[in-house]
Amino acid sequence: MDNQKIFAMPFSKVFPLLIAKAERKGRTRAEVMEATVWLTGYTAEEVEGFLKSDLSYGAFFENMPYPNENRKKITGSVCGVKLSEIEDERMLEIRYLDKLVDELSKGKPMEKILRR
Repeated sequence: MDNQKIFAMPFSKVFPLLIAKAERKGRTRAEVMEATVWLTGYTAEEVEGFLKSDLSYGAFFENMPYPNENRKKITGSVCGVKLSEIEDERMLEIRYLDKLVDELSKGKPMEKILRR
């Protein structure tokens, strides 16, 4: 799937899929929300509001109010692609969230997921 299609997808359709992935592995919606808030700087209330809006997934990341500086410590691969090889900044931000949810799903403690 090309980047423009991903960027245009509604946030309200994609975010519940991330939550479902974590919940299938015994994690919670609250943990996904905590990781999202940590990464983006949005409040949980703002994220909840976006779930009821027509905001695109790309715009969600493009307009992050306070991107966490420690997000740059997120390394590894997502869907077989190394984060260090992603050139498109917005796609990198999307993949950071994917990686956080992957780590949640694998049972990693929140302390390590949030790079504390």
